[in-house]
Amino acid sequence: MTDDSTGVGSDVAVENAVTGTFVVTHADENSAVLRDVETAQVHTLTANPDFDEHDVIEATVAPEPPMGVAWEVADLVDHWTVDVIDSDLSPTTHERDLADDLAVGDLETVERAGTGEIHVLSVPPGEVEAAAADVVDDVETVARAARLDAVRVEVRRDGSEGVLSVRYLPD
Repeated sequence: MTDDSTGVGSDVAVENAVTGTFVVTHADENSAVLRDVETAQVHTLTANPDFDEHDVIEATVAPEPPMGVAWEVADLVDHWTVDVIDSDLSPTTHERDLADDLAVGDLETVERAGTGEIHVLSVPPGEVEAAAADVVDDVETVARAARLDAVRVEVRRDGSEGVLSVRYLPD
């Protein structure tokens, strides 16, 4: 099928459509930028269907004719936010024990009982607050949560011991 106004086949958009889970990396009133949480491919939308930065969507996006360089949401399946909580709680005893075996700058990843994941980082004690702020603000924290089907991320720290834990939680 050919679009009479452009001469470009409308089947091209359907054939190049991408279905997946995306994190919104930028949003304003006129457009939004989505990044596929699995492939990191970026799609710039020509319109913003009420998305905010760091939202997560499950959708099919398709290139808009005639050039196919901008995208539109062809089918929105789900749209949610991941709560990233800068907790005032300290890491658990288990998380501290894991950190004891880490060199500064190292990361240990452990599966949670059930669903989710816990990341334990060993950080220089004077840099724990800055590291926690970086994790809270980083869009990659939200993208990882989406890959893990987590809806909440809890960041805990102990500045005196140099321990930072990032807990990806299903609810």
